[in-house]
Amino acid sequence: MTVPVYAPCPGRVVPLSETPDPVFSTEMMGPGLTIDPDPGEVTVLAPIDGTVMVVHPHAFVVMGASGVAVLVHLGIDTVRLQGEGFEVLTEKGATVATGDPMVRWDPAAIAAQGISPMVPVVAMERPKGTVPPPEDGARAVIGEVLFTVTP
Repeated sequence: MTVPVYAPCPGRVVPLSETPDPVFSTEMMGPGLTIDPDPGEVTVLAPIDGTVMVVHPHAFVVMGASGVAVLVHLGIDTVRLQGEGFEVLTEKGATVATGDPMVRWDPAAIAAQGISPMVPVVAMERPKGTVPPPEDGARAVIGEVLFTVTP
């Protein structure tokens, strides 16, 4: 059995190893992929069905019934913005379905401040190397599977 993880936002898909943060690029949090998001305001969506375990303006974690938890981190070092530029649309403890709105932001506005807008999507506490790199030119499309993981 595998768990599909859906694209939380649109953009170009790159290997997690290309994320400009060693916590993500070395899979310290778990395997996954990174989305280089399209510019313009976007609502980031829940990548799986489950319960919101953590929610910050710049990141959230959804825990699925299978035991798989998925972290979506909006930008690199965006915690230093202290919530500026993000609108949280959910709350800790909420039950969400794949595709439910989680956070609204504008990656181009973040990039204009000299901060990477890359969005790591990570299957937490899964074995390193279990999410294969994307094909060259791959794009994340809302409503489509980004990757799958084994619980």
